[in-house]
Amino acid sequence: MFAIHAHQILARYGYVAIFMLVAAESLGLPLPGEIVLVSAAILAGTAHALNIVAIITIVSLAAFVGSTIGYEIGRHFGLRLLLKHGDKIGMNSSRIKLGQYMFQRYGGLIVFLGRFVALLRAFAALLAGINRFAWPQFMGWNAAGAIVWATFYGLGGYYFGKSIDKVTGPLGIAALLLALIGFALVWRLFKRREADWQRAAEEAFPGPLVP
Repeated sequence: MFAIHAHQILARYGYVAIFMLVAAESLGLPLPGEIVLVSAAILAGTAHALNIVAIITIVSLAAFVGSTIGYEIGRHFGLRLLLKHGDKIGMNSSRIKLGQYMFQRYGGLIVFLGRFVALLRAFAALLAGINRFAWPQFMGWNAAGAIVWATFYGLGGYYFGKSIDKVTGPLGIAALLLALIGFALVWRLFKRREADWQRAAEEAFPGPLVP
């Protein structure tokens, strides 16, 4: 349903709408940035109303800028809020340290691969900021993820056009099932290693956390 509205919005507001919607999602708002990207690419390939090179460039820039803002919000405000109110949602000091430790080890992969997962795409930058993922590494992985994501889905929508609608449904279901299976496996591994990782986190971040 949103794909129909997306075509209407893009036909009317063009590149400005593309930039704003993708940037807002990357900042942390639960918006369908991927649908916007694919819809814009389909318009470029079928109606020639937009230019695919411009779309990929604008989407890459919007994703990068939005995620950078989200990272700064998480870094400057998110950790402070967690330290003050985290106990109310089960995020005590030990769990916050564990999150920082995981981002220290796997932050690059989380930021890059998160670009291709709907919910994680919206929150990966915020989480990176909250967990104090190193700024230079975040910038590099963030830029790489934004460019690869925009290029992959942009060219897919451009070259396959409206026929992509025939496969996105089954592929979406398959991707969801694989994601659920992957999440279950990762969660099982996490629970098995949680105690070891928790000890490592305490060693990596001794003493009280400060915002």
